[in-house]
Amino acid sequence: MSRLLTQLADSTRSLRDVFHNPGLRRLQLAFGGSIIGDWAYAVAVAVYAYEHGGATAVGVLGVIRYVSLAVVTPFAATLGDRYPRRLVMVASDATRAVLVFVGATLIASGSPPLTVYALAVVTSLCGSPFRSAQASLIPDLADGPGELTASNVASSTIDSVGFFAGPALAGLLLAVTSLSAVYVFDGLTFVWSAALVLGIRPRAPEEDTAPAAEAEPSGGFLREASAGYREILGSRDLRLLIGLYCAQTVVAGASLVFDVAIAFGLLKLGNSGLGFLNATLGIGGFVGGLVALALAQRGRLARNFGVGVLFWAAPLLLVAAWPSVATAAAVMIMLGLANSVVDVNAYTILQRLTPEAVMSRVFGAMESAVIGGMAVGALLMPILIGTIGIRWGLTVVGAGASALVVLGMRGLRRIDVVTFAPPELALLRSVSLLSLLPEPTLESLARSLIRIEVAVGESFIREGDPGDLFYVIEAGTVDVTKDGRRLATLGPGDYVGEIALLRDVPRTATVTATSALVLQALDREHFIPAVTGQGAFRNEADAAIATRLAML
Repeated sequence: MSRLLTQLADSTRSLRDVFHNPGLRRLQLAFGGSIIGDWAYAVAVAVYAYEHGGATAVGVLGVIRYVSLAVVTPFAATLGDRYPRRLVMVASDATRAVLVFVGATLIASGSPPLTVYALAVVTSLCGSPFRSAQASLIPDLADGPGELTASNVASSTIDSVGFFAGPALAGLLLAVTSLSAVYVFDGLTFVWSAALVLGIRPRAPEEDTAPAAEAEPSGGFLREASAGYREILGSRDLRLLIGLYCAQTVVAGASLVFDVAIAFGLLKLGNSGLGFLNATLGIGGFVGGLVALALAQRGRLARNFGVGVLFWAAPLLLVAAWPSVATAAAVMIMLGLANSVVDVNAYTILQRLTPEAVMSRVFGAMESAVIGGMAVGALLMPILIGTIGIRWGLTVVGAGASALVVLGMRGLRRIDVVTFAPPELALLRSVSLLSLLPEPTLESLARSLIRIEVAVGESFIREGDPGDLFYVIEAGTVDVTKDGRRLATLGPGDYVGEIALLRDVPRTATVTATSALVLQALDREHFIPAVTGQGAFRNEADAAIATRLAML
């Protein structure tokens, strides 16, 4: 429990660090304005369509918008790799603001509905470069992997808040003003976002005057725009990641249907019950952000992502088996929690795996695939409900996605071990004393190492002193002495300091640097729990200690 509380404290500290970073603070607040505007605008457009064409108009307009976004997003994302991403975001916000203000004027003047619909589709398309550019800009502003993950958590949390705040504000404004006023509010959120992004100061001044990254040699616009897909298809790690992400979005698309089917058909809850279930989904999403950040400290981004996808799918089997209000609420909380874990880890992995030159296009390709997956799920679920019923439909969707995660877990582990393993892991593997420890234990120890530099002639261990650190030599050499007598000379891959920790005694010898020295140290708090109970390690340690004590 204390370890969990420590991780949660570290998580909240990381989030505070994000907002202490001026560039990330502006970027996150801008994203908040943009996402609230997006959702408020979606509600306003839906209300206008319903007033002028009923549910059919709402559905047709929604399909057109999503299909258009799926087609255009990969091409629009090219802008983020050809031009400064900050300016692409500003242009996206400014264009949407102008179009929304024009839409407000058209509605107020009673223009034909088709004109308003067409403008709504164009406005959505103009927003498509924003998210991929924003996700690609975060690594340029973040100080290290920890802050990168924390920033993605902040983005996920803001996204969840915007999902509720945007429609809520739109509903409030519709209750007291007019549809045109909601459009004006939407336009102001985009102005807010553009102003904040414009104030971000890039670390490299040349980013303001040159493209963010040079693309590969030109082979035409279609080839350049499809570079994100080629990058994904050419990397087995990205193929696995995006494939499982699409499996999750198929379930997410199906949720647009099964949420209603569970509330109305399975549990007979009515409108208020549907609202209750959606609220529990939001609660899970908020908590999930902190959980994702705490899990990220373990360094298993890909496996955490896989677990998140699994928890997006497997809980559906619980509702199918035991349909009740309590089960449905618990499942919705788990889905919301898993959604944040999936999004945070997916974005962080893409930011760390993808080359800078094509990052925006890879995010654009991913967004297109996500939209496609949601469309498949939204079309599949009604067919399943109509043919085999809601409970078996939930079983098919949940079991199918879960099976894909189980099949892909080995590949996700490979991504963690090969791509995201700390560089010091290889050093620990080479240490004879530690080589018998399980791989997960070694990974944990590698992430807890403290780098220490020691000058020539300096003694970092003195005979008789209390011992609280175990040292592995990364570079340089040392002399081990006792009462002025040299016992041994050690170099890279050797270790010192284990006797005092494992036997809980004072230091038995003095260790002095004979050249410029780089050490990787483990404190007692991490070293002792990691090796306690490891039978093979204890035997090796006892033998090593006996040998060294015999030299004294």
